[in-house]
Formats: sequence, C-alpha cells, structure tokens
Amino acid sequence: MPLRPARCYTHFSGPPYTRKEYIPGVPQPKITKFEMGNPKGEYDYIVKLVAEEAGQIRHNALEAARVMLNKRMSVVAGDVNYYLKIRKYPHHVIRENKMMAFAGADRLQDGMRLSFGKPIGLAARVFPGDIIAELHVRKEHLDEAKKAMKIAASKLPLPTRIIIEEAKKS
Repeated sequence: MPLRPARCYTHFSGPPYTRKEYIPGVPQPKITKFEMGNPKGEYDYIVKLVAEEAGQIRHNALEAARVMLNKRMSVVAGDVNYYLKIRKYPHHVIRENKMMAFAGADRLQDGMRLSFGKPIGLAARVFPGDIIAELHVRKEHLDEAKKAMKIAASKLPLPTRIIIEEAKKS
C-alpha cells in the first residue's frame, strides 16, 4: 500500500505515541546517519534550518532532506570541508487505519469512528524555533550551503527558515 500524502500526518493533536516497548511492529527509522562530514574541522559559519510552525516531519522526509544536503555539499565542497548534523529524531509512531481501496469498497466498508490503527512509520515532532538540521561550513562554501538548505527545506512539509550564524572560534 503506498504512502499517504504528508498533509495526512503533518498536524498533530494529543500526546506523542512513543513507547516502542509496548508497540508491536514499529518500523525502523529510515534515517540512520545523523552526522556526516568532518566534525573536527575549522568552520566559519553555521547554517541552520529552523521550523516556523509546529508539526510532524516523517522519517522519510527527514532522510530525503539529509540525502540532498549531504550530496550537494560533498559534490561542491568535498567530504572534509563541511559538517552536517540532523538535530531531530523521529520518536513518534504514526498509525493508520487501513481501509479497502478499490471500486465499490464504499458499499462494503464505512470504517469505524476513533479507530486506533496499526503502526506504519515514525515522525519527529517540531515546534516553532526548533533546529531541524545544521551545517558547519567555511566562508567560501557559504552560498552553496544556503542553496543546499533551500533544497532540503523543499523536502519538508513545514515552512522553515534558514539562519546563518558565525561559528565561535575556540
């Protein structure tokens, strides 16, 4: 069965559903690497992707954003000239009440009010001001980092803002 559109799971009400030890059949998160690049490098700027609205970001959207950021920066700057960190982890278990979806199914099934559903994926809950990803770069790669963040933001279902800060010299 294909994935439903992101709009079905973007907004939330109620507490998060996170107790995986009590939930049978929770899928593994699609995103496995949260840090890429060179963490020990000397960087001039930190480019952050910040959420502007509260909502949920599914794990496959986080993975798509991570892949695009990593690919763009490794091609442009090389693998040792940036450090990428995904700051959000998908804890919330998304449930779906599976319904029949073929011609004439409406005569067979009306559904059930407040049905619980089976786990189909994971999502990260974000609130306004939460940092979703951060990218540490040198001055010469700042414009490319902004472009990469813009591409990554297009993969996410929530409106985001790109913030640039100077890195603290240690």
